[in-house]
Amino acid sequence: MAFNNLGEFIEFLRKKRELKIIDTKVDPSLEITEIVDRVVKSGGPALLFTNVKGSEIPLAINLFGTKQRMASSLGVENLDDIAGRLSDLLNLKVPESILGKVAMLPKLMGLARFPPKIIKKAPCHDVVISQKGVDLYKLPVTKSWPQDGGLYILFGQAVTKDPETGTRNMGLYRLQVLDKNTTAMHWQRHHGGAAHFRKAKETGMKRLDVAVVIGCDPATMYSSSAPLPESIEEYLFSGFLRNEPVELAKCKTVDLEVPAESEIVLEGYVDTEEDLRLEGPFGDHTGFYSLADYYPAFHVTTITTRKKPIFVSTIVGQPIMEDDWMGYATERIFLPLAKLVIPEIVDYHMPFEGIFHNLVFVSIDKQYPGHAFKVMNGLWGMGQMMLAKVIVVVDKDVNVQNTSEAWWYALNNIDPQRDVIFTKGPADVLDHSAQHFSFGSKMGIDGTRKWPDEGFTRPWPDKIIMSDEIKKLVDSKWKSYGF
Repeated sequence: MAFNNLGEFIEFLRKKRELKIIDTKVDPSLEITEIVDRVVKSGGPALLFTNVKGSEIPLAINLFGTKQRMASSLGVENLDDIAGRLSDLLNLKVPESILGKVAMLPKLMGLARFPPKIIKKAPCHDVVISQKGVDLYKLPVTKSWPQDGGLYILFGQAVTKDPETGTRNMGLYRLQVLDKNTTAMHWQRHHGGAAHFRKAKETGMKRLDVAVVIGCDPATMYSSSAPLPESIEEYLFSGFLRNEPVELAKCKTVDLEVPAESEIVLEGYVDTEEDLRLEGPFGDHTGFYSLADYYPAFHVTTITTRKKPIFVSTIVGQPIMEDDWMGYATERIFLPLAKLVIPEIVDYHMPFEGIFHNLVFVSIDKQYPGHAFKVMNGLWGMGQMMLAKVIVVVDKDVNVQNTSEAWWYALNNIDPQRDVIFTKGPADVLDHSAQHFSFGSKMGIDGTRKWPDEGFTRPWPDKIIMSDEIKKLVDSKWKSYGF
């Protein structure tokens, strides 16, 4: 089931009793965070605050805050279902026979349905607020943590175009409100928006158009966080997730397209010749404050909205948080892409405690000596996986989704001097422990069974496993034991 807009998803959650509507007046500064933090860590529902101090617009939050809600938002019961569809596409081979090609037509037609389409009349243009009327403080913008530098828009999806190719990018970047029509644009150096900004500056472009979407259909909201290759637009991937194209609308004052069903759109620009603005500090998804730093200013010239818009936000901090489940979705959905590049991968898992980039467990079908080290280096060369601080490789029969099992297996199998390697490379800009800003060391741990070909001459013991015969016997007598 594909949701066309945020309202449809919220109504779905309400009917499933996965939505809590809070009419009590709440302060967007800190109070909302404390409420949401308690709810998300207990696996509680999505929240809709209808009475936020200082704003007439309701605020939705924790929309993706459980495994099941994350799956439901993308129209599936299990996130692995999407991975299966992606795997089918990646393995698509055109048969030689005519009958085979005819049988493949439904899949090929499915691919053709994914590109977005532009429509003329869009709900996101129901209300148009021109430059003089722009006031970001009328939005229910929140301050999450006591030491935050100010109010933040935390689920703003920034749309830009490559100044040379025209390729669109939609990235999820936080925006600190600096005044009623200006925010800081926190696009990190490894992300698409920052690349477009650098290219605009290098080519002499004074202004780079930006549109920030706050609230749209959940598949597109998720897609803006997905680690897609540069050649694949977020709108195209969202169409794949939805099984139908995303409808777009031309912005009113900038040369960009946004989801036609968006709740709120901030139109404006960043000036490539302007001095950077101080942004932060900010209580980040690492669970620590990221320090203040300088980023471009985003000047909002126009705001467009639906007739009755809903503002979407989130909070980040010590796990478990809503963004952990978005990261889990990425892990499951993009497994086929990792297998395409490194076929020996069986599964991988990024536990919440590792906050995406600090720890990755990988199970492999080991085929030759040193195979684990080959996989580590291969992963460090793949997109955002370059930021992985610790990679632990284990054998194919280990369930890496069970971190207790993965650690037990790996720690039993390693000799630290022999099986641990260190290397250097890019680090997450939020990694406060890195030796240098966005550059540091990484550790790889080979937790696989060691072979004689790897210089291990001692006998290697078998795992303790009960025989199938005894398991079946106990299964058949289980009730007789009185359990």
